[in-house]
Amino acid sequence: MRTLALRGGARVAVVATEWHDALGVVTRGRVQLELRDGEPGPVLGPDAAFWLRGTGVRALRNPGRRTATVRIVTPRTVTCQSTQPVRQLPDDGGTTMNSMNDTGVAAGPAPGRTSRTHRFRGLVGAGLVATLAAMLAATLAAALARAVGVDFEIPEGGKAIPLGGFTVVTGFFSVVGVVIAVALLRWSARPADRFLWTAVALTVISLIPPLISGADTATTTALLGLHLVPAAVMIPTLTRTLRIRTE
Repeated sequence: MRTLALRGGARVAVVATEWHDALGVVTRGRVQLELRDGEPGPVLGPDAAFWLRGTGVRALRNPGRRTATVRIVTPRTVTCQSTQPVRQLPDDGGTTMNSMNDTGVAAGPAPGRTSRTHRFRGLVGAGLVATLAAMLAATLAAALARAVGVDFEIPEGGKAIPLGGFTVVTGFFSVVGVVIAVALLRWSARPADRFLWTAVALTVISLIPPLISGADTATTTALLGLHLVPAAVMIPTLTRTLRIRTE
């Protein structure tokens, strides 16, 4: 990870070989993208993230007077970095781009720019919608099972599980899944893959209580199914959303 500082009015050329597998995050000031035809592109503010490969962006420019900084994050999978100095475009004011770390800049896939807040809001929104869908699906499945004769009676305690219990439990653990997804998006380099394996592992563990509950075969089978129904809704939805938010 390295930081680039662009003085007011400075421009720096975007060279594909120097921006391989690198994510840029504006940490101070504003940075404007200069398009392939030389036309001014969008201006990115603090916390805006961007990739450059395949976008047609030919340069970065600081449109303001104060120094802007861009933090360059390179994935761990990159094993080599460019050792060539960053090339600069001529600048009207004679200002130059100052690098705070001269180890070179790697370049990489550029899915576009989305702010951190936007990514989290999108994930939470998708998670809450999936939670409601999972609660509805679990409740309907439990009602259908009860309609065909499953009593959901657990020997320990001797009471049948009410339909509302399935709704509440499904909602609680679905929200826990959303929290895990948000945490992985914040701190993991591969949130989608990590979430998928974590969610599958937790789902497998959740099947153990029904198997050792001592309930009859019909109730045990129905409880196992009611653990899998919400998982079938939540896991694909959150995994897909995490992939979209990190592309």
